[in-house]
Amino acid sequence: MFSFASRRRFSDLSEQQVLALAISSEEDDARIYRGFAQSLRQDFPESATMFEEMAAEEDEHRRVLLDQHAERFGEVVPLIRREHVSGFYARKPTWLAENLGLAQMRAEAEAMETVAQAFYERAARTSTDAGTRKLLGDLAAAEAEHKEMSNSLAEEQKTGGALESEQAAAHRQFVLTYVQPGLAGLIDGSISTLAPIFATAFATQNTWTTFLVGVAASVGAGISMGFTEVASDDGVISGRGSPITRGIVTGVMTTIGGLGHALPYLIPDFWTATYVAFVIVALELFVITWIQHKYMETPWVKAMLQIILGGVLVLAAGILIGQG
Repeated sequence: MFSFASRRRFSDLSEQQVLALAISSEEDDARIYRGFAQSLRQDFPESATMFEEMAAEEDEHRRVLLDQHAERFGEVVPLIRREHVSGFYARKPTWLAENLGLAQMRAEAEAMETVAQAFYERAARTSTDAGTRKLLGDLAAAEAEHKEMSNSLAEEQKTGGALESEQAAAHRQFVLTYVQPGLAGLIDGSISTLAPIFATAFATQNTWTTFLVGVAASVGAGISMGFTEVASDDGVISGRGSPITRGIVTGVMTTIGGLGHALPYLIPDFWTATYVAFVIVALELFVITWIQHKYMETPWVKAMLQIILGGVLVLAAGILIGQG
C-alpha cells in the first residue's frame, strides 16, 4: 500500500521521471476535463465545449511529451504519478470532480492550470537538455493560455447572456436537489414532531421522557422521509438530481427539524425547558418561512400562513392533548 513516507521530492527526480510525471499528469487532466464536459453537456453546453477543447489540448501536450520521452529515453515510460511526489497538488478523483457544481468546476480547472504552469516552469529550469527545456517552457505558456481561454469564454458568455442562463440553470438545479428536499424535510421534522413532543411534555411533565420521545420521533421521521424521497423520484425525468443525495438531505433536515425542540428537554426543569423549546419552535418556523420566501419565491404572507399558522395549530393540538 502506498504511504506518504514513500513519496519522493521533486528535486530528486531524474529528467526521465519528470517527463513521465508530466505525461501522467496531462492524461489525468484530460480525463477530468472530459468528465466536466460530460456532466455539463446537457445544461451548460458552452462550458462543456470549453472543457472539451481543454481536454483535447491536454491530449496534444501528452503526445508531444511522449515523443520527447521516446526520443531521449525510449518507448517505455516509468510509472510515476502526482501522488508519488511530495508537495505535488493532487487532483480530485474523476468521480468526485463530476459531482461538483459549475462554479466549482471552473475554480478547480483554474487551480489545475495554475499548478501545471508552475510545474512546467520549475521543470524547465532544472532540465539540462535544450530541447526538453524549450518544450517544458512552451507547455508552461500553454497552461497559462488555458486560464486566459477560460476567463475569455466566461466574459463572452456574460456579454452574450449565456453565463446568466447557465447560472440560472445551476441555481435551479441547486434548488431542486438540495433546497426543495431539505425544506420538505425541515417542515416535516419541525411541524410533525410538535404534537408528540409537547403532548408528552404536558402529559408527563418529565423532561427526560419528553427528550426520549422527541429523539425517537425525529430520527424515525428522518429515516422515513429519507427513504420516501429516494423512492419517490429517480431524478431522470424530473431533473431533480441524485435520489440518494436528495434522500440524505431530506432525512438529515427532517431529523434536525425535530431535534431542535427536543433538545431543550435535556434541561431538568420542566418549565425552563418548555419555554426554551417555545423559542426554538418560533425560530424554526421563521427560518422555514424565510427559506420558502427566498428560494421558492413564496410571498411572505402566504409563507407565514402556510408555515407559522400550521405550526401553531399543531403545537396547540399537542399541548391540549397532553393536558387532556
